[in-house]
Formats: sequence, C-alpha cells, structure tokens
Amino acid sequence: METTEAQELTAYELERGKPMPNLTHGALQMNLGFEIKLHYGSIYRIASEVALATLPDGSTPDLVVYPQTELNFVNEVAKQTAAPLLTVEIQSPSQTTDDMIEKAGKYFAFGVKSSWIVFPAMKAIAVYTSPGNYLFFHDTDTLKDPVLNLEIDLQKIFI
Repeated sequence: METTEAQELTAYELERGKPMPNLTHGALQMNLGFEIKLHYGSIYRIASEVALATLPDGSTPDLVVYPQTELNFVNEVAKQTAAPLLTVEIQSPSQTTDDMIEKAGKYFAFGVKSSWIVFPAMKAIAVYTSPGNYLFFHDTDTLKDPVLNLEIDLQKIFI
C-alpha cells in the first residue's frame, strides 16, 4: 500500500505528539543544543528528540538535559523513565501558548527541574522554574536559568 506525504506527516506528529518542525524550529533547536553543549557539555548530557515516559501517553521534547553520564549503546530503553533536569520545547505556528504551558506542567509532574519554552515569533524564551513561575528573556538578553545555573547569550540563538 502506497503512503502519501500527508499520511507520513500525520504518523510523525502522532508518534511525537507535536507538529512537524520547520527550518526556523530546527535552527533554533540546533543553536540552543550547540550553545548548551559548548558551555556546559562537561557537566550535562544534551540530547534532542528523546522519548520520555510522561503520563498519560509519553512526550518528546525538542531538547533534554541530563547530568553527564555515559551512554548505554547496547541496552537503551525506548522511553526514558528518568526525568531530565531540563526540557526545551520550541513553539510551532500551530501550537498555542496554552499548549506549551500544558507541556511544561507535564514535565514538572514527571520530575523535571526546569522547562524552557521558546517563542520563535517573539524571539524569546520563558524559563519555567516550577509550574506558573517563569523568567522571560528576549533575543538581546542573556538567559539565566537559576535552577541549573545555565547562562546563554540569546544573540547566538536567534540568528
């Protein structure tokens, strides 16, 4: 049976629970991952598109940050049951702010310590330190995550 591109996109979206990323989304994801790894790679493990065993159906943040550990190349699980320290979600045009806040709430319930929501259209990032508590940073700011002691120059992200 032949599948169409629309069916494949639907399968992608169903599997990950979010829209297919566009070029801006991909560039922001890469820029953030690169900057975090460049400055904090010795203490944190940065990864993209990691499936988490969040309730009720699991989720796949754009980026996750774990304590630096060795990877298990042989017996890796399909969905991580250990919460990352940080999740990063990049808003897609079809997602509402409420959708993004709901995702952050799911991550905190899973045990995440910090959750960032990237708003490409505003060139801004909200750093949630707990549900309902956040700091807001624009593209000319230095993002400061007080939970993980991360600092990122956002001029290097929104380029």
